[in-house]
Amino acid sequence: MKRIGVAVAAALAALGVIAAAGPSVDTAGRAKIFGIAYVKVKVTDLEKSKAFYRGVMRLENVAVTNGNVVQASYAVNSGQRVELATTAPGTPGSYLAEVGLATDDVNKMRTYLTARGVAANEIFTWPDGTKYFETQDPEGNKVAFVQQKWDTSSGAATAVGRKLLHAGFVVKDWKAENRFYEDLLGFRLYWKGGFKDDGLDWYEIQVPDGDNWIEYMLNIPENADHKELGVQNHFSLGVQSADTAAKTLRERGLKDFDGPEVGRDGKNSLDAYDPDWTRVEVMEFLPSGKVCCSEYGGKHPKP
Repeated sequence: MKRIGVAVAAALAALGVIAAAGPSVDTAGRAKIFGIAYVKVKVTDLEKSKAFYRGVMRLENVAVTNGNVVQASYAVNSGQRVELATTAPGTPGSYLAEVGLATDDVNKMRTYLTARGVAANEIFTWPDGTKYFETQDPEGNKVAFVQQKWDTSSGAATAVGRKLLHAGFVVKDWKAENRFYEDLLGFRLYWKGGFKDDGLDWYEIQVPDGDNWIEYMLNIPENADHKELGVQNHFSLGVQSADTAAKTLRERGLKDFDGPEVGRDGKNSLDAYDPDWTRVEVMEFLPSGKVCCSEYGGKHPKP
């Protein structure tokens, strides 16, 4: 998969994401965004990471779409996957390398974005014929749009979770991010809250045409170390019972994980960590406890 260059990223930042549309560009509307097609995770030891995602989480091994960038790919279900991309030990920054969003028309989506000043790569095609392009949000998080049929109905029977619910990453300026995700792409508020009832430490926004969401992780120190960044830059798998998932993980030899416990959002969940400290949040679909701070503003995902 080709990467957006420094010049493109700088252009995106300079434009502030949204610019006036040129008169010759069709801006009739954006394409649909159904949900998260994949998350790409950096790993430093491929075999250890395979043992975690395949051996412990029991995601299904599937064909790699682009071997130049991705070294292993695991299906959560027929429409969602986790991709592993190797990196050198000690590589700084987020190990949540990219979030892929499923759309019905990459050509329409790219035209819509570029007409509004968003820099994007050209449209490429994977060996299986899938079309995609890449861009970045205002804080440099890599986002891809993938044209695919949205079908999350099947998954490996032994997988800990068979739905990918959300991806979260550190955000410094949530209002700037909202100009991209909410104002431009049509994401809508799902839930927001904080460690204190009047605080704001998490801001969750659902895709416009589905129930997956992106979570802003706010108020994270500038000097956060690798382990802390692994906790914050994460993704989640949905389960009907976090307690049952915990029992399963213990039976498979995973002894060190956090929870299960009911969070401020009212959902019972546990936190497992891959060998590079990327957090995999195993979360129930529905809240079962007290919800703090604000009411949910969207429909909950279904098993």
